[in-house]
Amino acid sequence: MKLTKALMATSALTLAGTTAIADGHMANEMTIVSWGGAYSASQQAAYHDPYMANTGVTIVNDESSNEAVAKLRAMNEAGNVTWDVVDVVASDAIRLCDEGLAMEIDADEMLADGDDGSTASEDFGDLLVSDCFIPQIVYSTTAGYRTDMVGDTPPTSICAFFDLEAYPGMRSLEKRPINNMEWALLCDGVAKEDVYDVLATEEGQAQAFAKLDTIKDSVVWWSAGADTPQLLADGEVVMGTTYNGRLFSLIVEQNQPVDMLWDAQVFDLDGWIIPAGLSPEREARALDYIRFATDTQRLADQAKYISYGPARASSAPLVGQHAELGIDMAPHMPTDPANATNTFLYNYEWWADYRDDLDAKFQSWLAQ
Repeated sequence: MKLTKALMATSALTLAGTTAIADGHMANEMTIVSWGGAYSASQQAAYHDPYMANTGVTIVNDESSNEAVAKLRAMNEAGNVTWDVVDVVASDAIRLCDEGLAMEIDADEMLADGDDGSTASEDFGDLLVSDCFIPQIVYSTTAGYRTDMVGDTPPTSICAFFDLEAYPGMRSLEKRPINNMEWALLCDGVAKEDVYDVLATEEGQAQAFAKLDTIKDSVVWWSAGADTPQLLADGEVVMGTTYNGRLFSLIVEQNQPVDMLWDAQVFDLDGWIIPAGLSPEREARALDYIRFATDTQRLADQAKYISYGPARASSAPLVGQHAELGIDMAPHMPTDPANATNTFLYNYEWWADYRDDLDAKFQSWLAQ
């Protein structure tokens, strides 16, 4: 019954999309913005290719998600929004929504019901952290290290990043304050539950920067998620942070001498927003795509290609084996109990409030 319902929904969606193109009510080309690398490849396989096959729409990929807020602000200022659907982290979605740069989504009206009979709002639950945000995945920013460069005592704590004596060599960190500031405070003795209260103060921010100062000269700063995997593969860093799915690709698919360091992995959400100000035809196409790409089956399908947990509860039971390697994907998810013994929960609202200020301070600190 559930399978029949899902097939009927998909068939109706496809027919509606095809008819709308013929009637001129939906755009026949769209630009989708994401992060590139293994992540965009997983979206291409799970979402874009089947959607294009169903509808005849042309999807143009743009890999500018790390600049999404600034670029959408500029597009809005210029009155020329060229993006149709944008993949962003939850805190950026909150900022874009607050600034009126993303359209609000009524989940139960605009998104598909779950295959288990749940409404979309029930299925996504607490992951609907903004009125403009449509969640796709739960992922984490975590660390990897070269197994052949750490001696006989592999690191077990994120604080190994700050231990240049035990683990000499270069390490890579993202070129932004998020996660780095939290890890710095954790490794400077601040209790996990107090991190954001401390970081909200001038003194706490200075404490975090002072801790980062101790390794600043030994850090390669990255901007793209693919940077750390390449640096690790080339042996240019002994350890580095990136998204857990990028490390999965490096370790499991590429068989590099790298292992995961799950300690203090930072859980986060990633998903879609639709920019405000699109023409009716482009907005209708974006909504049609979003409804398709975030249904139960599609979110489960993405987990065949990358180790990110689907945001719908109804998708979790459908997560199976890797599409090419045939391995069980569940143990590679950041939410797997063996990997989640010590996690750090990212505070979306806090960063939505403090991001612009700390971005400026962080860039100033880097330039010193």
